[in-house]
Amino acid sequence: MKTLYIGCNMGAAGDMLTAALCELMPDPDGFVSKLNALGIPGVRFERETSVKCGITGTHMKVTVNGEEEESEDVHDHHHEHDHDHEHEHDHDHDHDHDHDHEHEHDHDHEHTHEHEHDHGHHHHSHSTLHGIGHIVRDHLDLPAKVKDDVMAVYSLIAEAESAAHGVPVEQIHFHEVGTMDAVADITAVCLAMAELAPDEIVVSPIHVGAGNVRCAHGILPVPAPATAYILRDVPTYGGAVKGELCTPTGAALLKHFAARFGDQPVMRAEKIGYGMGKKDFEAANCVRAILGEREGERDDALLLECNLDDSTPEEIGFAMDALFAGGALDVWTTAAGMKKNRPGVVLSVLAKPEDREAMVRLLFRHTATIGVRESVLRRYVLARRIETEETPFGPVRKKISDGYGVTREKYEYDDLAAAARKAGKSIAEIRKEIK
Repeated sequence: MKTLYIGCNMGAAGDMLTAALCELMPDPDGFVSKLNALGIPGVRFERETSVKCGITGTHMKVTVNGEEEESEDVHDHHHEHDHDHEHEHDHDHDHDHDHDHEHEHDHDHEHTHEHEHDHGHHHHSHSTLHGIGHIVRDHLDLPAKVKDDVMAVYSLIAEAESAAHGVPVEQIHFHEVGTMDAVADITAVCLAMAELAPDEIVVSPIHVGAGNVRCAHGILPVPAPATAYILRDVPTYGGAVKGELCTPTGAALLKHFAARFGDQPVMRAEKIGYGMGKKDFEAANCVRAILGEREGERDDALLLECNLDDSTPEEIGFAMDALFAGGALDVWTTAAGMKKNRPGVVLSVLAKPEDREAMVRLLFRHTATIGVRESVLRRYVLARRIETEETPFGPVRKKISDGYGVTREKYEYDDLAAAARKAGKSIAEIRKEIK
């Protein structure tokens, strides 16, 4: 299974994700050329080599009408704006905050909030979700699927802003996230995902930073409200870095594309990309993307067994049903010769380690055994997923298993049996017609 794993040890932002994915491309420069040919008004992408903590990666420079957001020297743990609020940041991702204020930037951040910015170089106008849709769907030379992804990411941000401000989604106005540089970041990531076409995208738990964001309206906790809303049901953590490491844009992109969040699966890495922020810290300020072939899964399982020579076949069958219902991974019997030359069976149960107590209780409750043996096994299993296929006989589920260089497909028996009964045919005939 072609798997993309994204590590967010220092959070995530749109430009960093773009840069990391660009490094995975067969022709990174060609991908940048494709981005520049999209037709995003006034936007130009440029790859820049960047080194963080001895690691060489890519910083993606995005200019609008020849200008890039100005960046000035700032302290490691906070910097002040030219008015009565300040944001604490440890690095300059493209940040979006959901506050209403007017200020000049001294860093490269993107803000999603209702406020006026005057950079002294160009002015960013507000845009509604409808207005962004007009730009993306009517003016960008993109595949339909990529346009859908771009708008889905913006919808996540709009929903988060709606919740933060307490106003309907259609009344949300984006600032900077709605400008061409932010459209560029989101579009670039969506196009990169389409170009790489991984079968599965797994994202690490996200480092969101720590501390507060101080603004004219008061002190808000990190992550900011919009980011926190987007990252509901996503594993996140804070740390020693004071600042907002994950932006709403980065959060929405990860939330949209991730099949799941967790540790890196067992996989053979083929390419590794590093997308860099601008500032230098004790920890490498980057997003790491790993593209490779997933090798299936490996885990531990328990084998619980007991010998039975005085249970009826009906009792054993009932016990097997109870064990399956209780969460057993598998249950089977093996014919065996017991003491005093009596024929019997060995009842075997494969279970998760955390289900040990429940399985042992079921074995004692539903069989006549007076002892249960336990062995700890290591399993190597293919990664499995279920897809539903529309057929002339109705929807039929199909289990796809892959890893370790093999792929297998198998239609679910219950669905095949239901189709066979309905059509008055054999299961073999149904399977042949579906294929």
